Amino acid sequence: MPIPKINPTHTQAWKDLQLHFNEVKALQMVNLFEEDANRAEKLTINWEDFYLDYSKNRVTDKTLELLQNLAQEVHLKEAIEAQFKGEVINETEGREVLHTALRAPKKAQVIVNGEDVIPEIYEVKSKIEEFTNAVVSGEQKGYTNKAFTDVVNIGIGGSDLGPAMVVESLQYYKNHLNTHFVSNVDGDHVNEVIKQLNPETTLFVIVSKTFTTQETLSNANTIRTWFLEHASQEDVAKHFVAVSTNIEKVQEFGIDANNIFPMWNWVGGRFSLWSAVGLTISLAVGYKNFDSLLNGAHKMDTHFRTANFKENIPVTLALLSIWYNNFFGAESEAVIAYSQYLNQFATYLQQGIMESNGKSIDRNGNRVNYQTGTLIWGEPGTNSQHAFFQLIHQGTKLIPADFIGFAESLHGNQDHQDKLMSNYIAQTEALYKGKTEEEVLAEFKANQTSAETTAQLTPFKVFEGNKPTNSIFINKLTPESLGKLIAMYEHKIYVQGVIWNIFSYDQFGVELGKQLANTILKDFDAQDLNHHDQSTQNLIKHFKQFRS
Repeated sequence: MPIPKINPTHTQAWKDLQLHFNEVKALQMVNLFEEDANRAEKLTINWEDFYLDYSKNRVTDKTLELLQNLAQEVHLKEAIEAQFKGEVINETEGREVLHTALRAPKKAQVIVNGEDVIPEIYEVKSKIEEFTNAVVSGEQKGYTNKAFTDVVNIGIGGSDLGPAMVVESLQYYKNHLNTHFVSNVDGDHVNEVIKQLNPETTLFVIVSKTFTTQETLSNANTIRTWFLEHASQEDVAKHFVAVSTNIEKVQEFGIDANNIFPMWNWVGGRFSLWSAVGLTISLAVGYKNFDSLLNGAHKMDTHFRTANFKENIPVTLALLSIWYNNFFGAESEAVIAYSQYLNQFATYLQQGIMESNGKSIDRNGNRVNYQTGTLIWGEPGTNSQHAFFQLIHQGTKLIPADFIGFAESLHGNQDHQDKLMSNYIAQTEALYKGKTEEEVLAEFKANQTSAETTAQLTPFKVFEGNKPTNSIFINKLTPESLGKLIAMYEHKIYVQGVIWNIFSYDQFGVELGKQLANTILKDFDAQDLNHHDQSTQNLIKHFKQFRS
């Protein structure tokens, strides 16, 4: 059965939340902690190696109760089950949404069109393992019988962002293979990568479900042309592999049928790193670590599916996000990871969250009259503290933030880790408490600052505080914990989409620009441009002046 299609603003819980918001919108979190000595303990979820502290949020017990009621009224539990059971929840494209099946255990059963897909998934996983081990060990060699030293992932969107983010995040666990990513159709990008490569020792992984994506095929053809300047056509089969469903097109490219790793229609691009799209991850960190990544995600899947909503990490994070987006009018959320390894994590989440929930039509086909989606941005701490934190602390916008930290460092430098984590904790405290005028005046007095300077600078030194944050504390950055973290945000996306009554798993919004680009590409050699608006005509004419 399809997931429920309930306009959230028509529920009693939403109406109650609106009335409640008017009562509590001016509440100070400092006062909430003063009134409840157990608040910090109550508003935490301790699960495996994850510790979520959401006590520094502008919520009361009643707020949380009403948000839970909202989840109940839109039948969130049923929607979660529909996804895991393989219902066609991506109705606009007629697809199941089963990235969760890709990390399910071998004994699981997931039925799609009357067939259990788990055996097929494990067949592909076995192929990934075998191929990975052969390349990493040096058993599989290039056309001059040399072992591979470099791997180039050629893809875009989820076929690039997911693998690139995970490989960056798991740098500590990387083997000897150098990993490169080519995504942008910008020719300068691909040529800068080519400059670093030896054709005799480089393996290319082309990732494209349809094998028709313009950016991916343009880059793949450019690389193949370069490769053939050094090798023969028959050598392509030894150096190029593909992750795709279009076997005919892949073989036309020159890739051996044995080197094609299949994808499935029920896996969306931005959720595909768990599939054969993750081949580059497996090559970079070894299959055991790739499998551990999947196992971590499966553990979060189980938690999401079985935990009651009050103890459910993804559900809690999603409900808090709804609270700020739809009642406080907060349009963006910051994701601050206190680990340089997670340098690309916010960028990865931008696609996952904004492509999924950037919708203005609800599941009934009607335009929504409430806000959906959130703008996601962020950089690692402590770098970000010296960049955009000024806006969060003293700007005019309310920006809820997730702080992600790890108790243990990987290289064991305790001095650095102590400084890093002291900043992690301090920033959440500063955003929560702020600094009062009395505290500012006391500082000036202690420093014997003149009365004139004190009067002049005091307004600029005051921090209003009351800025909401979630602290996501994880024991250590491992492949398993990273899998849990990624899956946590995936499930948060789905919960928000269910509550907003939108389809989170289609992405028609990315198609229009592609269609127009194909037309304009042809128009670079055409004379009649009248089918374009005046501005577009002028831009085409201006560019044509520089074409060789």
